[in-house]
Amino acid sequence: MTDDSPDLSDPEYARFAWRRYRRLMGWMTLASLAAVGGALLFLRWSYGPLSIHMTIATALGVGLSVLLGTALMGLVFLSSGTGHDERIQDFSKDDDE
Repeated sequence: MTDDSPDLSDPEYARFAWRRYRRLMGWMTLASLAAVGGALLFLRWSYGPLSIHMTIATALGVGLSVLLGTALMGLVFLSSGTGHDERIQDFSKDDDE
């Protein structure tokens, strides 16, 4: 990677990268809602009517799990895609030489 490539220290590129991240999270919020709906439909089909506590627990558990996984993986891709990972100094190289 060259030193003149855009990274998150450039305000314009940072706005672009974070806008792309927020758009990803918006789409994944819809996917999370679909996963919650699918899980609730499956449980209703398998076990019959669900109590309000089971419905809330399922919705929170499935929805937040999908969103947390998406947020963390999105940050990994943001960091890697902007060249942020390549700019980190590897201190283990000094020990190997």
